[in-house]
Amino acid sequence: MDRDVLLAAVIGAHGLKGEVRVKTFTESPDRLGAYGPLHARDGRSFTVEAVRPAGAGEAVVALREVADRSAAEALKGVELFVTRAVLPMTGEGEFYHADLVGLSAEDSEGRRIGRITGVHNFGAGDVLVIAGEAGEEILLAFTRANVPEIDMAAGRVVVAVPDEIEDRGGAA
Repeated sequence: MDRDVLLAAVIGAHGLKGEVRVKTFTESPDRLGAYGPLHARDGRSFTVEAVRPAGAGEAVVALREVADRSAAEALKGVELFVTRAVLPMTGEGEFYHADLVGLSAEDSEGRRIGRITGVHNFGAGDVLVIAGEAGEEILLAFTRANVPEIDMAAGRVVVAVPDEIEDRGGAA
């Protein structure tokens, strides 16, 4: 299964010619168009014609399919993706957040806590979303202290079990 990887989210229109302002999730904003067309969840495809940085983690982007301000305004909130297969291979010990989705989350004793369903950043750092074994959603700060081991080959991550899960008996 090939996963989509989020590269940007449209945060508004810029100017009168149809450019959009985006929050980028690439290492460098100019890489936004480097992997071919971007796509939205609804299947629309967008070709990046030009990108210029516009502040920390933001860029102004000209998309071939967006001709005027009205069309640009209509894209506010749209997330822009590429498929994982078009991204460069990762080095030893490196991964894309999308690679974590689907991995088993286990405690240090190997007991399953749940499955990773997403990785989000709400402004204070990355957060793992784990679907717990009892059906609950667990949000866990994605730090070295909370996630001391990532074993891609085994399809699992080791997490420090939060007290509230341990107290419920969720991992014991």
